[in-house]
Amino acid sequence: MEYGSIEREIHVEAAPEVVYEVISAPDHLRQWWPDEAEIQPAAGATGVISFGDGPEAKVVPLTVLEADPPRRFAFRWVYDQAEAATPANSLLVTFDLVPSGAGTLLRFREKGFREKGWEAAVLEEQYREHVAGWDHFLPRLAGYVARLVSTP
Repeated sequence: MEYGSIEREIHVEAAPEVVYEVISAPDHLRQWWPDEAEIQPAAGATGVISFGDGPEAKVVPLTVLEADPPRRFAFRWVYDQAEAATPANSLLVTFDLVPSGAGTLLRFREKGFREKGWEAAVLEEQYREHVAGWDHFLPRLAGYVARLVSTP
């Protein structure tokens, strides 16, 4: 296995403008991905997302690289909070949104696993954890959008 990047495509039954808000706005992010999100969806903004509650919560820094509504949202994450995110110390996540009929084709990509310089066992473990995580969370995104657009 190569462990270079994770790529997924999902169709979401909503306009790109709606999907963009769901992948970039903290109030929406909390509904399908992290338990807490403190970020501004603007290029250059830094913030954190967290998984879990209390002192055992896993807090992860995040730096927004691109905020181009309703086409693309990209950020770097999984780096030491004391450092600035770079291609050598973080993972890059991109969401590209393409109009598709009455909905949106969401193209997801996470890369940078090899660039982090992890030893082989850590690289494999991190890659597998991220695959499992995105395989869990991306369908939740689509389900959340479906509930959001069906609410009167």
